[in-house]
Amino acid sequence: MSRDTRFHALDTRADAGSLRQLNDQLGTLTRRFARGSGAERGAGLMVIALVTAFALFTLLNPSVFLKPINLQNIAVAAPEIGILAIAVMVVLLTGGIDLSVVAVANLSAITISTLHTAVAESDPSLASSLAVPIVLAGIVVGVLGGVLNGFLVSMVGITPILATLATMQIYNGLAIVWTGGSTLYGAPELLGSLGQAAVANVPVLFIFFVAVAILVAILVNRTAFGRMLELEGTNSIAAQYSAIPRRQVLQKTYIVSGLLAGIAGALFISRSGTASADYGSSYVLLVIVIAILGGTNPTGGFASVLGVVLATLTLQVVSSGFTAIRLSSYEYSIAQGVILIAVMVFDSVATSRRLRTKREPRRTDAAPTDPPLSDPALKKEA
Repeated sequence: MSRDTRFHALDTRADAGSLRQLNDQLGTLTRRFARGSGAERGAGLMVIALVTAFALFTLLNPSVFLKPINLQNIAVAAPEIGILAIAVMVVLLTGGIDLSVVAVANLSAITISTLHTAVAESDPSLASSLAVPIVLAGIVVGVLGGVLNGFLVSMVGITPILATLATMQIYNGLAIVWTGGSTLYGAPELLGSLGQAAVANVPVLFIFFVAVAILVAILVNRTAFGRMLELEGTNSIAAQYSAIPRRQVLQKTYIVSGLLAGIAGALFISRSGTASADYGSSYVLLVIVIAILGGTNPTGGFASVLGVVLATLTLQVVSSGFTAIRLSSYEYSIAQGVILIAVMVFDSVATSRRLRTKREPRRTDAAPTDPPLSDPALKKEA
């Protein structure tokens, strides 16, 4: 090998090392900017809100609210809503939104129920043995729903809110045509067993919810894909100049959202044993509220999976507490709005104070002193 060739190889390695170092620095700066903006504050606020709500309803009606069956109901109802909220959070992280998650979840649940019923009519034992493939088929339907959403947003260029609003209508229409507007009964025994099982009095569904949240947290916080999501939501123009494949990132984002919605659909049917086109019709706005309460920036850039989990539990505690003190679901809807506004106002005031503190110049108690006279002519005049 000639000397020039060796020098060229060394220069190439040096350039690669510099680019790698620059990429690491860019990733670190992006994470600091995104994480320091509000994700941790959202989780902190939700800890306070959760403790406050739990203490309040414990004082108002402890004999009902603190019953083990009531606490277990909270843990059983939280997973399906929480996973949908995490799905919305992932999309909000890029500055988009997914209004179709509930419709996708219903399609997944309907697929599982239909396949199980069709097989069970001819061979119940075969239907039991095919429980896992049937559930996976339902989750695949959720992924396909995410693929269509991602295609419309990333490839066609439709605004996310309009694209997912349109697909929500399509998925709801398909579900109504599929079921004829009636409720489907029948689900794999595996799902029914999971819906009723518990480990040390903790429902298996809640343990599964925590596991899914941990996996998504690792995806968002510890992978290159998560950094791309943050940068895309923080500044899409900067993301383009950073050579981030924007279309592929957005496509994968909606696929992840569809995957989570498909999993939530399986939880729908595991908890109730039924599937219908209008199940969870009030969940659409609820999961968006939960995602924002948990510290997700509505315009993208940062989010907290822990905050979303805590926000899910907080609203479930409030819902259960309202039932314990015999308040209606309409009053619970009012409470959701009040909690959202209160958290947003508190966060806005805290952010304004922090910015004001940074902009204020530093004040010193010592009086300014005159500069020393170095010029002899000036000293004589003095």
